[in-house]
Amino acid sequence: MTEFSRPAPGPSCSRRTFLLGTATTFAGVFLAACGKAPSADVAATEVPVGSAVIVDNIIIAQPSEGQFVAYSTTCPHQGSPITEVDGDTVRCPSHGSTFDIATGEPVSGPATSGMTTVPVREEGGTIVAGDQ
Repeated sequence: MTEFSRPAPGPSCSRRTFLLGTATTFAGVFLAACGKAPSADVAATEVPVGSAVIVDNIIIAQPSEGQFVAYSTTCPHQGSPITEVDGDTVRCPSHGSTFDIATGEPVSGPATSGMTTVPVREEGGTIVAGDQ
């Protein structure tokens, strides 16, 4: 005759506990996603004409004198950070996608969409990018 054993009693999860845990997790994720967007500021004189600088998580570029644009450093290909500036392009070293600083559009590499733009304005000689 074979003897069957019952599993040892362990912690149980009631429906109420499960729902409370799920709601708490969802609220945390929602609040994290709705956090403040990245922002940065730099002196206008620090952004070379025809090139860009990377400040925090934002690329601030000056394609032509007095024209400023800004983009997120998150590569649209797979979310890696864009960390390299080379003249009038920026590059994601993870997979080699290269983007034009004037338009944000891909020049080469696997990325098929452009970089995400960030609001930018000039305030008394300072370039402010992001939602500040």
